[in-house]
Amino acid sequence: MSGVVALAVTDGMLHFELSLAYEVFGSAPADVDVPWYDVRVCGVDAVRVGRFRLEPDQGLDGLRDADTVIVPGWADTDLEPPAELVGAVRAAHEAGARVASLCTGAFVLASAGLLDGGRATTHWAHTGALAARYPRVEVDPDVLYVDNGSVLTSAGKAAAMDLCLHLVRLDHGSAVANAVARRLVVPPHRAGGQAQFVTAPVPARDDHPLAALLPWAIERLDQPLSVEDLARQAGMSSRHLGRHFRAVTGTTALQWLLTQRIRRAQELLETTDDTVDVIAAATGMGTATTLRRHFNRTVGVPPDAYRRTFRDADAPLSRRQDRPVGHLAPRR
Repeated sequence: MSGVVALAVTDGMLHFELSLAYEVFGSAPADVDVPWYDVRVCGVDAVRVGRFRLEPDQGLDGLRDADTVIVPGWADTDLEPPAELVGAVRAAHEAGARVASLCTGAFVLASAGLLDGGRATTHWAHTGALAARYPRVEVDPDVLYVDNGSVLTSAGKAAAMDLCLHLVRLDHGSAVANAVARRLVVPPHRAGGQAQFVTAPVPARDDHPLAALLPWAIERLDQPLSVEDLARQAGMSSRHLGRHFRAVTGTTALQWLLTQRIRRAQELLETTDDTVDVIAAATGMGTATTLRRHFNRTVGVPPDAYRRTFRDADAPLSRRQDRPVGHLAPRR
C-alpha cells in the first residue's frame, strides 16, 4: 500500500518548496506500475503562500493520520513558528508519522523538539540562526539533507527536491525514484552529504573534462578505477583532477566513485537476484566482504537486509520507523 503524505501549511509558507513536494508525491510516473501516495494539504482555513491564497483539504488535525508529514519552508524565520502548527507536527510524529522539513521548515521541527540531540540542516543562510535558537540541535551547514530515520531535514530549493526523491527511493526503490526524476528532468540522486553549494557551477560546455569523465567512469564501475586512472582519462594530473572534482561535485574523486558503486549495488539488490559476490564484482568492490563493509557503513544496513526490505511486498511504504534502510549521507 502507498502511504498518506500530508503537506503542513500555514501563512507565510514558501510556495516553491510546497509546489515541489506536491509535484513529487502527487503524481505517479507514467512508466511505473506501483500504488502511489495519497497527498493531502492540511492547514487552518485559507492560508497565504507567497502571493497565492490556498484552501487546504483539511485542518491540521489531518496530520495525525499521515504516514509522512512534509513541512515546507516558511519566509519569516525571525518569528516563532505558529504554535498550532508546531503542536500538530509534534502530535503527528508521536502518532508514528515520518516527518520531513524542506528548507526553513526545520525551524518548525526544532520548535517541536523533534531535532533535539540530533543532526539537522536547513538553507545555509539560516543555519546560524537555527543553531543559535535551538542549541540542542547539531546543525550541519554543509550538507544537502540529513536522514535520521523518522525525522529528516533538507537545505533549500534544489536540496528539497533531493530529499523528496530520497523519500521516494526509500519507499519504492531506485528505479521508481529515477523515473520520477526523469519526469521532472532533474538529477536522479545526490547524496545527502554533498556540499550545499560549490565554488564554481558545473560548466555547461560539453568539452569540460569532467563532463565526459563522469559518464565514462559510471560505465566502468565494475573496474578497479583509481584517481590515477581518472586523471589519465581526463588528460590531467591527479592534483589538478582533485581540484576539478571538488569544485564541480563538492567531494573527492574517490568518495564520488564510492557513492556511485554503492548506488549501483542498491539498484542491483532491488532489481536482480544476483548474489552479493556477483554484485561486488559488478560494482568494482572486488569481494563480498568489501561490499558488505562499505555498504553497511554508508547505507547503515548489510546488503542482504537491504534486499529483504525491498522484497517485502506487504510492508507499508511510508510508516517504517523500524525499516532497516539508511541513507548515503557520509557519517560525520
